[in-house]
Amino acid sequence: MLKVSRYTVMAVVHDLLVAALAWAGAYLLRFNFDLPQNYQSEMWRTMLCVAPLQSVIFWFMGLYRGIWRFASVADLRRILTAVLLAALLIPLCFWLFRVDAVVPRSVLILDPILLLLVMGGDRLLYRLWKENLLYGDFHLRGEPVLVLGAGVIGINLSKELARSNEWHQVGFLDDDPDKQGRSINGMKVLGRLDSMPYWAQLLGVNQVILAMPSASHQVRKRAIDLANNNGIKALMVPAFEDLLSGRVAISQLRAVELDDLLGRDPVQLDDAGLQEQLTGKVVLVTGAGGSIGSELCRQIAFFMPKKLVLFEASEFALYNIEQELQKSFPHLDIAYLAGDVRDDARLEQVFSECKPSAVFHAAAYKHVPLMERHNTWQAVRNNVFGTWRVAVCAQRHGVETFVLISTDKAVNPTNVMGTTKRLAEMVCQSLQQESGTRFVIVRFGNVLGSNGSVIPKFREQIANGGPITVTHPEITRFFMSIPEAAQLVMQAGCMGRGGEIFVLDMGEPVKIVDLAKDMIRLSGLGNDDIKIEFTGLRPGEKLYEELLANDENTLPTPHPKLRIAQARAANGEMQELLEWIGSNSTCSDEAVREHLRRWVPEYTPTSNGH
Repeated sequence: MLKVSRYTVMAVVHDLLVAALAWAGAYLLRFNFDLPQNYQSEMWRTMLCVAPLQSVIFWFMGLYRGIWRFASVADLRRILTAVLLAALLIPLCFWLFRVDAVVPRSVLILDPILLLLVMGGDRLLYRLWKENLLYGDFHLRGEPVLVLGAGVIGINLSKELARSNEWHQVGFLDDDPDKQGRSINGMKVLGRLDSMPYWAQLLGVNQVILAMPSASHQVRKRAIDLANNNGIKALMVPAFEDLLSGRVAISQLRAVELDDLLGRDPVQLDDAGLQEQLTGKVVLVTGAGGSIGSELCRQIAFFMPKKLVLFEASEFALYNIEQELQKSFPHLDIAYLAGDVRDDARLEQVFSECKPSAVFHAAAYKHVPLMERHNTWQAVRNNVFGTWRVAVCAQRHGVETFVLISTDKAVNPTNVMGTTKRLAEMVCQSLQQESGTRFVIVRFGNVLGSNGSVIPKFREQIANGGPITVTHPEITRFFMSIPEAAQLVMQAGCMGRGGEIFVLDMGEPVKIVDLAKDMIRLSGLGNDDIKIEFTGLRPGEKLYEELLANDENTLPTPHPKLRIAQARAANGEMQELLEWIGSNSTCSDEAVREHLRRWVPEYTPTSNGH
């Protein structure tokens, strides 16, 4: 029930008076403001019936549920409906109750027109008065700002800025030629995005707001770089999926983050296919406490599996993800299991008890320099033998889909870690049969903010006042966000028929030194504040990463961000390889490299590898 406040009473009284005035106005207009004496009495007598009847209709049509300050098109639509209904009911009531009065037909037409104009106009004027727009430029206050993007989101943001004491919008910038020079919400579209420096200097603008979340990443990045290069601070509206309501609040604006510079266009998922694979099923994730593994768990949980099984060797990592998921998904059946992927007895117990239908194998040693010296044999045992153990167990227990998380470092590898991941790919391919478990391999590059990556390291170095250490001025890497990587891994698992190597679209490679400069700038500092030092390539590190080996090519898939690599097939010596890895003996670093060169001929250790 509508709560009757003093504002509601005032609105009802206002509309009652307006109804009376509109009825009188209709009579006056009908007789050109020279109302005959006999019609004056008719006007007053019928007004006593008409105005209360219209007020009752207005009440039941919900005209008093809104707030005048936020009057909108929806409110105008309700007024129009109520006025038209009243216009139909008034002559009907006169006829039913046999009201003895002669009402000119033109009055019955003029009255609703006047009523609509006055009721709608009063609400609009009140909103304009509240927003101080009646006083021309007198309302200018706050910091001048340009809005980049004159689409739906930009227009909604402009309306919010009009109410703000903190900001004062001075115009739009948009690349659409049809919008340039036009006025939207009282603000002119001044020009293209490239004209930002000119207008910023002319209008004294130090900040711009990017209001184009649905634009491509390249367009957004160009605008951000243009702002940064001209000393202009850039703010962002939330992502498009957070703005489905069509309303943008000032409180939702945020500073540009690293993901905005290196980020990519949103992933379009096959929700129906993923639901078929995950919803109501038992899903196992190995390495569930790591960067990719934990994000996979978060993404899978949204599809409401029958049971989510987390398998992790690190007790601390398992504890952290347990605390998070218990809070985020309190009603989901989740098993938190400690164990090593090389422990066949533990794997047998887990698969027998949980009976997973899908397995995402993210457990691996991934840090290149650490695995390059003194840990080469452990890298082989964990990344190759561990993968084989889990894969064979999955096949033995009738798992429908097994997804291996691989890396771009498996292509023409120059380090032990990349070579072991290439061997893990070959092991999975060798297990693929015409029926049974589908083995799907997903290969991608670096993810932003993952454990052991350069992003957390650079943040720490900036916090300590520098310097930032970069191994080489020309070193480049592919980057994607952790959520995107996890989503595409799930999508590949859904699409794979078995034996394929899916290659994720990693976009353009990024120079690490440029990444360091971006992070310095995003921290509010300049290159003079934080120095960059070059330390030389680390063991096993190469300047450029690749996604496809020289003897590979790719085939398209229905998903624009996934392609299938036609990789060299695993040779028939897998059994001999597994016997070597499964032995209880240990190997020196050099012996491991010699064996790896035999199994992966494209492996060429770098001179800094040992």
